[in-house]
Amino acid sequence: MSEPTDDRIKQDEARVALAGERWRTRSRRVKLYRRVLPIVILALAGGALTWTVFRTVMSGVERKANESQEVRLDKPRFHGQDALGRTFVIGAEGAVRDAATGRFRLVGPALRLNLGGRKVTELTADGGVYDEANDRVIIGPNVRISDGGSGLILTTPEAVVDTDTGVVSGDKGVQASGPLGTVTASSYVIRDQGRRVTFSGSGDNKVRGTIAPRSGG
Repeated sequence: MSEPTDDRIKQDEARVALAGERWRTRSRRVKLYRRVLPIVILALAGGALTWTVFRTVMSGVERKANESQEVRLDKPRFHGQDALGRTFVIGAEGAVRDAATGRFRLVGPALRLNLGGRKVTELTADGGVYDEANDRVIIGPNVRISDGGSGLILTTPEAVVDTDTGVVSGDKGVQASGPLGTVTASSYVIRDQGRRVTFSGSGDNKVRGTIAPRSGG
């Protein structure tokens, strides 16, 4: 009767030993995790912080690089002629040339379009962009146009000047006053450097017409 009992004892001892070995293995694994996990967490946190700092630094470097490529001008004056040889002058309180596009951002622009003789159309605004490559100047807001050909004074949020044709236009609303009274319209076009001024409108501003004063004098 003793032999079966001995076998069971040995089996029980073996199971206990195996369980003990498994427990010790798990214990060693837990201890390893307790040591490794904080290091991994710190490494990940450090990596995230390093990346954030890196991106911040790189953004600053890129911004400074872009700024260093900009050309700043104080009280610039740009001179040119349209397709018919009529002169124009673009002045401003200041300008910044974007190296990527070649365009000039204008501060306090003032344009003079020469009609010949004493007839000059003058435009002023708070800001604008001079796109020399595409023969275009866009100014605004608070645009004031003193039209030498018609005697009109126009106020509008925006004016687009085609320096190749000399045409001035806008479609963001306009108010005009002059010898023939006042006009409120949705859009306007000044052609022939002031010899023809066309207004059109929609909604409450249904005015449509063209003012063509004499070109002489």
